[in-house]
Amino acid sequence: MVSPHDKVLVVGCGGCVTVCNSGGRKEVAVIASALRLAAQRAGREMEIDETNLERQCDPEFLEELRPVIGDYDAVLSLACGAGVQFVAERYLDQTVYPGLNTTFIGVALGNGEWAERCAACGDCLLGVTGGICPIARCAKRLFNGPCGGSSQGKCEIGPGTDCAWQLVYDKLMALGRLDRLEQFIPPKDWTTNKDGGPRKYRREDLAI
Repeated sequence: MVSPHDKVLVVGCGGCVTVCNSGGRKEVAVIASALRLAAQRAGREMEIDETNLERQCDPEFLEELRPVIGDYDAVLSLACGAGVQFVAERYLDQTVYPGLNTTFIGVALGNGEWAERCAACGDCLLGVTGGICPIARCAKRLFNGPCGGSSQGKCEIGPGTDCAWQLVYDKLMALGRLDRLEQFIPPKDWTTNKDGGPRKYRREDLAI
């Protein structure tokens, strides 16, 4: 993506991408170095500079780019997809490329391993399902128990995937709240998800 450009700024983020070792200071240095080597091997003169922001999803920190961003042909953002878009919309006259592929909202299971836990759907069921999300963790997004493909606590898509509803059952059993499974969960109100376009949230107590 950046090969047509002569002067590129690689921008890291101190948020979630730093936590998962994919877009912090170290990764910015690594990818900038790799781009310099690639340009050198191609016989091209490219200037690759580096900078890091506390967060790319916050306008206050994006302002730190304003004095320098016009000096570059392109920006390579190592933030999540939200950060890339926020930089691009704040600096309309600048070309901004994604340096990462954002896949899901997850948790760290161990060193170098993450798993999806939340679909950010806006109609949370965790209070009913013992803190286990059937939307993010069930392959079929079932709301009222497992499908016929569940076996020995595993999902039919593969033996390495837990059945979300087995996890729900085990958790509610441990809590002594299996009665919650008798509560019918109605069809989801997907209007809180994406049907109304890009979602926004406003807290009046924080607004100025």
